[in-house]
Amino acid sequence: MRTLAVLAIAVTGLVLAGAAQARVAQDADQSTNWAGYAVSGSTFTDVKGTWVQPAAACTGVFTSSYSAFWVGIGGLVGSNGGLEQTGTESDCRNGQPFYTAWYELLPDGSVSVPVTISAGDTISAEVSIDGAAVTLTLTDVTTNQMFTTQETPAVLDTSSAEWIAEAPSRCFSTDHCAQLPLANFGTIEFSGSSTTANGHVGTISDQSWSATSIELGGETGSASPAALSPDGSDFTVAFVPVQVTQPQVRAKPKVKVKAKVKAKPKPRHRHHRASP
Repeated sequence: MRTLAVLAIAVTGLVLAGAAQARVAQDADQSTNWAGYAVSGSTFTDVKGTWVQPAAACTGVFTSSYSAFWVGIGGLVGSNGGLEQTGTESDCRNGQPFYTAWYELLPDGSVSVPVTISAGDTISAEVSIDGAAVTLTLTDVTTNQMFTTQETPAVLDTSSAEWIAEAPSRCFSTDHCAQLPLANFGTIEFSGSSTTANGHVGTISDQSWSATSIELGGETGSASPAALSPDGSDFTVAFVPVQVTQPQVRAKPKVKVKAKVKAKPKPRHRHHRASP
């Protein structure tokens, strides 16, 4: 899961921290924070992907929303809690669009990448694993900027590979995170998607592993992946805005006036405390 660095406008006391794995339902095709494709069923040591940085559609001066796009290894439900990932963001902060790059090694928090990103730039990303070392590379192909780093994460997960659009989270501590509103990113296309497992290189639909499409469903917006291209390397993810249903108003039937009866007191409903 992508976790955000603390902004100057954020509430005092927020700290960057690692977050949980992807919150995917049991049938592995519904999530509250991920949309895209994942592969599993082998040991993965490399993942690559390319996308064009989406423009964030920002409305409202005082509203903020966030969206992240990345490739990674690990992090599916049932794994050991690790996730090695790098990508970009299209955010709305107080109504203004912001574009940033980052990498993250769960359970640690995200690290900003010193690459200047603009909407419309072509981004290429790769995560590669050799033993205990993880190499993360992010390139802005449009501006010829490249960042690469080699890290040794505290937890290493090689049980899956992903190409994801995400609603990020902000964490107050290592075990208390809040999912942020999903920014309207329009549509993003992932292309050139490939992964390596046990020395074999293939696209998402390769028969050497099991591929799963994941839809994101959230209160502030959803996102849905389209079908894979014939060679299994390309797909799009589209933002789906919340549908507001107007309540139907029915005319009240005329009733006969009856003698007034002392009204019974209305019962008080208990407040439901949301689960953490």
